[in-house]
Amino acid sequence: MAAPATLDPDADRRYMAEAIALSLKHRGLTAENPSVGAVIVQTGSDGDGIVGRGVTAIGGRPHAELQALAEAGALAKGATVYATLEPCSHIGRAPPCADALVSAGVARVVIATLDPDIRVAGRGVSILERAGVAVTTGCMEAEARRAMAGFLSLKGRGRPYVTLKLAVSQDGMIGRKGAGQLAITGPDARHEVQLMRLEHEAVLVGVSTVIEDDPLLTVRLPGLEQRTPTRVIVDPFGRTPPSARLLDSAARHPVLILVSEKAGSRQTVLLKDRGAIVRPIASDYRGRFHPQEILRVLGILGLKSVFVEGGAETARRFLKAGLVDRIRLFKSDVVVGEGGIVSPLSEANIPEGFTLLDMRRFGGDRLVDYERPF
Repeated sequence: MAAPATLDPDADRRYMAEAIALSLKHRGLTAENPSVGAVIVQTGSDGDGIVGRGVTAIGGRPHAELQALAEAGALAKGATVYATLEPCSHIGRAPPCADALVSAGVARVVIATLDPDIRVAGRGVSILERAGVAVTTGCMEAEARRAMAGFLSLKGRGRPYVTLKLAVSQDGMIGRKGAGQLAITGPDARHEVQLMRLEHEAVLVGVSTVIEDDPLLTVRLPGLEQRTPTRVIVDPFGRTPPSARLLDSAARHPVLILVSEKAGSRQTVLLKDRGAIVRPIASDYRGRFHPQEILRVLGILGLKSVFVEGGAETARRFLKAGLVDRIRLFKSDVVVGEGGIVSPLSEANIPEGFTLLDMRRFGGDRLVDYERPF
């Protein structure tokens, strides 16, 4: 086998960053599989160059490595492969990617993070190393794990990855009682929220938000409307109005309403007639859900990432349960004043374990981004 290309750590990071960027293209579109990126680099007389690229196909197959190998062809022999996740080692609808890499004669494989799936979990690395392929792991691991956090969370912890988004006014409010939808942030920040929805497989709100704000919870970016995530309403007593606007598009973009046994049967029939999926789940004696049960059910349904958008009580319950993994906090100069709904969170009381990831401005608003690694 040819000796692996000699690449310095900076080059490794550069090519892995390319693989991570590829993986983001199909995030949320690969069914039960993660969206993985793969890049194949060959060394020639003119230096190193990319000869193959791949990303997990929509629907989950073929895998990224197989697509990159197909593009590289004979140039894969002796090359270095960058993969955001450990190549699979189990036989499914296609041969294992680890075997395919060995057969192609690659010299080195750089892996961002190992696969928590018990069918893989180090076996892909073992196959490569037994065949004499040099393996490097942990390159840009934090960035790659962030890109596929939903998959890693569901496989490793048995629940979806949870992001909480809050838009907070200068006086610490997220809305005003009885005012319906109140614009806390400007158009640039609201556009960014649309992009955040694209990163998740479900958008979740409490029923009070549906009643008060009557939101659509869709992606309204030109050409991306079909990427609207499943919209989840936490509604123990079946209070969702059948006239709610989000139900108008239920045939195109699923609406999942979680109810308890205390929800009235007539109401649930009306909601089903409007196209909603109504799912009873376990509750306490008062009919309230524990966030862990909500996530358990969403995980069973195959939803790997959840974007919690409101309201205050729903956010508070997820925070109290310690089930929020990322906080995306928009700060605005708007003053809500009397009748404001107090935010359950501010920069001064971020829960323990979270670290600051990023700070950016969107017009007159500031986004503070925190994560709790797992």
